[in-house]
Amino acid sequence: MTTVQRFYFEDVDPDTVLETPAMTITETHVGLYTGLVHEPPADPGLVPDLLPLCLITGLGWRLPQPPLAVLAFLGLEWEVQRPVHVGDTIRSRSRAAVKRSLREGGFVVEERDVVNQRDEVVQRGRFSYLVAKRPTAEGSARTQEVSA
Repeated sequence: MTTVQRFYFEDVDPDTVLETPAMTITETHVGLYTGLVHEPPADPGLVPDLLPLCLITGLGWRLPQPPLAVLAFLGLEWEVQRPVHVGDTIRSRSRAAVKRSLREGGFVVEERDVVNQRDEVVQRGRFSYLVAKRPTAEGSARTQEVSA
């Protein structure tokens, strides 16, 4: 049995800024995206507005920490600050802006910026999550009893 590491509510540090690796957006990325959504780009040199959000979400899996133990995705606010062009290199910077403990989990709002190769913010937004608290020994024993 494989144990998956998780990053729990108690592990979230509002003072920590996480930065993903960078990725250069190519015409192939744009072509694959437009093929999926069946919406041709308005300008051949521009990247569709939602593509950078999709890509940085995937780049988040390359961070040197386990994935957040998300119980529920609660919301997304997203703004396009400036256009992204084919050939731009993007990366994401994020930090926990809000961390509020609840009874069996916690509410976390993550602020995220997408920056280009010139360190200009091209998109930004906020993700809201309900995050699991670290299981206690009592809770783990109860789970084992139920599954036995």
